Amino acid sequence: MTQIPKNSKIQKPAKTPRQEMPKQEPEVRAANFDEVALGYTEELAVAEASRCLQCKKLPCVSGCPVQIDIAAFVALVARRDFRGAVRKLKEQNSLPAVCGRVCPQEDQCEQVCTLGIKGQPVAIGRLERFVADYEAGQGEPELPEKAPPKGKKVAIVGSGPSGLTAAGELVKLGYEVTIFESLHKAGGVLVYGIPEFRLPKRIVQREVDYVARLGVEIRTNFVVGKTATVDELMNEQGYQAVFLGNGAGLPYFMNIPGENLNGVYSANEFLTRVNLMKAYLFPEYDTPIKRGRRVVVVGGGNVAMD
Repeated sequence: MTQIPKNSKIQKPAKTPRQEMPKQEPEVRAANFDEVALGYTEELAVAEASRCLQCKKLPCVSGCPVQIDIAAFVALVARRDFRGAVRKLKEQNSLPAVCGRVCPQEDQCEQVCTLGIKGQPVAIGRLERFVADYEAGQGEPELPEKAPPKGKKVAIVGSGPSGLTAAGELVKLGYEVTIFESLHKAGGVLVYGIPEFRLPKRIVQREVDYVARLGVEIRTNFVVGKTATVDELMNEQGYQAVFLGNGAGLPYFMNIPGENLNGVYSANEFLTRVNLMKAYLFPEYDTPIKRGRRVVVVGGGNVAMD
């Protein structure tokens, strides 16, 4: 882990409460599809980051799937070095604005935060979102150094979070990377499966643009298996490796009478119509969707709630 210079003291958190994130008021958000959470201000972010104990054993890092040096980036936020904080984040994660909004930190890094033993853990996800949005507000994001070209090509099938992450990491290692996306817009589940009020599509596009600026070629409307097979990519187009990040886009039905009637949607079709094809703005966007006065939702997970 990178050591943060001890040239200034961070206020210890003892009794500082966890900082709540400002949100749209219920009566306002009930009438729009805008993002509900509004994000930390600089002062709120610094106050929250200052709660971190800077543990020696760093349990939060072990709880992070991509091993972000959480203590280091949080310490930089506490010192108001927001650019340094986002650089630290991007050493391990090319999509901090997305992960800061939809990554389940409460079940990962925050779940094992030492502060959470007797109180509330550090709001790691909110701080990740803050520094990513701060960087975006300063103009074009910085690009990291890349390894010398290796002279090898890698094809990435799918432009969802796994495909974008793999592409971002591989291009930094010196590989020539192309993403092949079947839909007309890159982002995968981030654009078709997560509603605007949780993850604005401009945020997804911002992260896709960053991966493209790293040097990744993104080809949409390309169905691997139809437009070209994996064998053709490798044997005819010169790719030495293929990463399959095609996701879990097909719905499961219950095989019960009536599930094929008009007005019955799988989650996949409903969310694709609403999010990617903007049915919520009909008739401004010409994507019709059935609107019932009484609606049944089968299931109780995140997608059902959305």
